[in-house]
Amino acid sequence: MRWIALVLFACTHAGPRQSAPSPALELVESEPVETTLDRTELREAWQVWPEMIARASARLDFAEMYAVDEGRSRLTPIVEAVEKAAARGVRVRFLAAASFAKTYPQVLAALEQHGVQVRKLEKPFLHAKYFVADGREAYLGSQNFDWRSLQHIQELGVRFRQPEAIRELEDIFETDWIGELQRPSTAYDFPEHTADGADVTLVASPRGTLPDEKFWDLPALVEIVNSARKSVRVQALTYSEVPDLSDALLKAAARGVSVQLILSDWELRPKTLAALRALDPRIEVRIFTVPAASSGFIPFARVVHAKYCVIDGARGWVGTGNWEPDYFFKSRNVGLLIDGGQIPLQLDAFFAGNWNSPYAAPFDRTREYSPPRISRAPQGRAALLFHEG
Repeated sequence: MRWIALVLFACTHAGPRQSAPSPALELVESEPVETTLDRTELREAWQVWPEMIARASARLDFAEMYAVDEGRSRLTPIVEAVEKAAARGVRVRFLAAASFAKTYPQVLAALEQHGVQVRKLEKPFLHAKYFVADGREAYLGSQNFDWRSLQHIQELGVRFRQPEAIRELEDIFETDWIGELQRPSTAYDFPEHTADGADVTLVASPRGTLPDEKFWDLPALVEIVNSARKSVRVQALTYSEVPDLSDALLKAAARGVSVQLILSDWELRPKTLAALRALDPRIEVRIFTVPAASSGFIPFARVVHAKYCVIDGARGWVGTGNWEPDYFFKSRNVGLLIDGGQIPLQLDAFFAGNWNSPYAAPFDRTREYSPPRISRAPQGRAALLFHEG
């Protein structure tokens, strides 16, 4: 009895229980409020980002298309976490697209006032959304540094700790930060193996601006689509014909592979609608419409914006670019290829949930669709701002 009492005493006074360490590779979502799209098995970006920022002790590097907040939103504590990091001596650099820095200057100016180094990238167009903490942990995905991305848009990204992927991502950041191509000191050793049996490779665009051209994302995506035996499932904001990639989708459908695309209702604009009608009918398409918020119309929001694909439930890609030519040839984007492990299974389940949701409807090639309302501006202006994707 005395031995049992000692054990109980030790357990009672052992201090707070340590939480299990987070996995080296984690799928992270954002879902529009007032919908049924939340996946309870996935954490959300507004929870994950502040943890990563708080862990940083030496440096934080952000590459974001733009930064915008409104009121007290889910982004506000993240902006505050970045400011606190700078205040405690962390070197923080924030790279934004020059054109959007003119449209959204307020958050960038506030960050600069708190000691954050801010630069604006002219070329290539910065469409990527990622950040790196201490060279040990990184996040990339479809979420912009935008309050709407965290509470009014469906998004998907990956938090990861793979050293080679982070090394390549840092080389890409330095290339864009200083405006000079940074070659790797030693060749990247891909794929990287994870504890749960996944192989991970970082890919990026555009061609001609990469530390190692072998990891251009377009041929990598063509390769995984060509490997499909049962299913190809793709979700993106928009789609139009891409050299080689569109051919790979068509060939997959022709050999009996189930090819399915989920696209946002932003696809229903005249230009992209024409491309969608021309798509081979063996490729199934569903259009996803997020209902308006009860608070009223929100520009550039209430949309599915995640960008990923999953092949045979076993190979996956999560990235920052839509499946249109400019995202591969003209703008900076990054993504992770993930073979095996749990992430492709999670992507497959995520896709199935969207495909079968009440918000998704089969695309009817004969129907006359009305263009969606994207912006408060006239439709032509909305098209000019469409690169917000």
